[in-house]
Amino acid sequence: MVTESDIEHIAELADIGISRDEVPEFTRQFNAILEYFEVLDTVEGESAPADGITNVFREDEPRPCLPQEAVLANAGSTENGFIKTPRVM
Repeated sequence: MVTESDIEHIAELADIGISRDEVPEFTRQFNAILEYFEVLDTVEGESAPADGITNVFREDEPRPCLPQEAVLANAGSTENGFIKTPRVM
């Protein structure tokens, strides 16, 4: 069971600003989630495939890409044939 002090510690580690008034509600919700995982652990599921690995995605099929002009036509700003974005720092 998760306590209110656990929630405060987790919030501090995650750098989430929650007020003292919100801690009891977060504690209740967190414990409800953990209880649900306990229920899921009791559910019988299908067994895993014999080889253990299954690719559920489509096979890669090479296709022609868009021409550079078509890609840049939708860009807000371009520079030297590239999409120019705001500096992030």
